Formats: sequence, C-alpha cells, structure tokens
Amino acid sequence: MNIPEYSAKAQIATVIIVAFVLVVSGIAFAWFLPLGKVSYSDQINSVATTSSMATTTIAAITTPVFVVTHLPTPQPVRAAYFTSWAAGTPSFKKKMFDLVQGTELNSVVIDVKDYSGRVSFPMDNAEVKAVGSVQVRIPDIKGMIADLHAKGIYVIGRVAVFQDPFIVKARPEWAVLDKRTGKQWQDSGKAYWADPDNKDMWKYVIAIAKEAYDVGFDEINFDYVRFPSDGAVGSAIFAKPASTTKAEALKKFFVYVHDEMSPLGIPTSADVFGQTTSDPGDMGIGQHFENVLPYFDYVCPMVYPSHYITGFLNYTKPAEHPYEIVKYELDTAVARAIAASSSPEKIRPWLQAFDLGAIYTPAMVHTQMQATADAGAHGWLLWNAGSIYNRAFVLPYERATTTARVTVKASTTIQ
Repeated sequence: MNIPEYSAKAQIATVIIVAFVLVVSGIAFAWFLPLGKVSYSDQINSVATTSSMATTTIAAITTPVFVVTHLPTPQPVRAAYFTSWAAGTPSFKKKMFDLVQGTELNSVVIDVKDYSGRVSFPMDNAEVKAVGSVQVRIPDIKGMIADLHAKGIYVIGRVAVFQDPFIVKARPEWAVLDKRTGKQWQDSGKAYWADPDNKDMWKYVIAIAKEAYDVGFDEINFDYVRFPSDGAVGSAIFAKPASTTKAEALKKFFVYVHDEMSPLGIPTSADVFGQTTSDPGDMGIGQHFENVLPYFDYVCPMVYPSHYITGFLNYTKPAEHPYEIVKYELDTAVARAIAASSSPEKIRPWLQAFDLGAIYTPAMVHTQMQATADAGAHGWLLWNAGSIYNRAFVLPYERATTTARVTVKASTTIQ
C-alpha cells in the first residue's frame, strides 16, 4: 500500500467517525434538552416537563371548579311548580326555561322529594344511600340550577315530608300503623305515611333538605307537614303520647326544622291546607295556623278554589269564584298573622292553575293574583300537577289600581 492510498482511506474513516459522533451527539442533545419527557397527571390535569439538569414546571392548566351559588329571595316571589320528572326531561325542561323568559315568573318550584318518597338526584347522605330512595330524575341538578340562576330565576326545592310510601318500606318502624291489622296504615288513596312524631324521620327529611340547599336550591319548601286526612284515620296508630295533640306534635317538628335550618341561613317555607287560614282549629291534621307562622320564612296556604266544598261562602260552585275565595282566605290569613305579631309578607299562597270545578282561563288565574295583592299577601306559587301551563297565565297583565270584587265566570274554552 502506498502512502497516498493509505491517506485517502484514513480520511474516509475519519469522516465516518466524525459523522457518527455528530449523529450520536445530536440524539443525546435532543434527548436531554429541557423540553424533554412529558408526563400527565390526571389528579391535577396539568402538564410537567423534566430534564437531567433541572425540573421545569409549566403552570398547571386547571379545570374551573364548579361553585354553588344562591340568589336572594325575590320580593315578591312569583313561581310555577314543576315535577322532578318534568325538570329532568329535555322537552319539559325546555318548556320550563321558555316559560320563565319574558313572563311574570321570577322563580320555580321543583321536587326534591315528592309524594312517592323518591329523591330526584344523587345525594351523599349516608341514610339516603342506605335506604336507596334516590331515583335519578334530574341528571345534572347543579348545572340545571346554575342555568336558571344565570337567568335570574330563584329555585325552590319542594320536599314532601310525611306522606312517603318509599321510606316506610325501607324503615317500617317509622310508619303509621293500622290498629285493625297491625300492619302499615294506608289512606284512601292507598298511600303510606311516616309517623309525624318519629324523630328519625325528622332527621332524614332535614338531611335531604340541607343537601338540596348545598347543590344550589335557594329555598326549601316543606309540603305534607301534617297528619293524614283521608281514609280511616280513626284506625291509624300514631307514636305521639295520647296526652299530646296533633297540633302540639307538629309544632315540635316545626321547631326542629327552624332550629336546624335557620342557623345556616337557609330560607324555608311550609305548605298548609287553604282553609287553615279561616278555621280556628287544626283541621284534624295538626296544622294550626299560628303554630306554623313563627318557624318558617313563608307560609303557603293552598287556596285552590276547586278544593272548597259546595256552600262555602254560600257559593254552589266555589271554583267559579276564584277572586272571592282567595281574597277571603288571605284576608283572614293576613289578619291572623298581624294578630300573632307576625308579618303579612310571610303569606305566599299556592294558586290554582289547573282545571277542576271549572275550566281555568288566564283571567281566572290573574284574578287570584289580584286577590292575593288586594289581601296584602306577598307573592304567589302556581300549582299544576302535570307542570303544564298556558303561557298566558304568567304573561304581564294589567292589574286593577283599586280593590274591587271581580267575579269571573267559568268558561268552556281556554283563552
């Protein structure tokens, strides 16, 4: 081998070695750059980078945490009721959102626990989980309430209390019993009741109420806060001592609700029979009007004209006289509230928005609203068990400027 040939081969070898070193160095350099390896953390939803020389942390990209908010109580509340099924069904939910847009409504009432005893959305409470009373009817309760709040709509959660067919199956020791059979007592509609004097039932109901507030409901409305009224009530066995009246037993429950809810700043309301406002007693169900007033922020008499018997105020068909019936009952309610050193602004009635005893036109609904204002009560709640409302019921209407009796005859057509 001559020298020139050797030199050429050496040069080629050198080039190959240098190229190899450069490639290896490039790979190593790229690998150890600070942009380096990327790791993902599911716990904090962030991206972090590491290197052999130092660890560089990129600011965490955090998903916004959902914050429950509450709206102040409108003055006055003007609401319509919706079942949990309606609120959780897309087509009905759309109707609810449409109804509150551009109308008199500033609030809605939605079932948290209805007459069946089922709770309409998931809860964390151990007792609720243990009895299995949740039936998810409203899949995203927080999101729905947030959407209503965004429209300025106050959301009231309705809790049916002592009529509860579900809980008495899970906790039979809480039930009203039948002395004829020794089994659980049923009313004329075959519904089962929890005993109104059962303290475990009280705790269960309040746990549901508090959790409803925690997910965003602005107020808790307690319904069926009474002893049963229909059926063979004489055969019902209650836990209360014989020396304790139904009114006294219920008053203890009202005190308990107040003591549990008021310190937390949770607004409360209670539904009572309409005629409790004009009946001096407790209607045989324990609802004595003066016993309810001190313990709730609002008292809601169900003054549906269709529910009054023939001959009430000398009307053959009370349902055909919505102004007169509502005005009379709320006049007495306001007078009793004042006499009890309470405020007429606590009186917020349920009004009839359904056909029973008469076809209820928008004018008949509006005249109940007028009677409420004329009596000096504060706001109203519309009831329709099917959550179906004529939009004209809640469209702005011209109110009378002076108190006047307005008799509205029943119509056979819906306007």
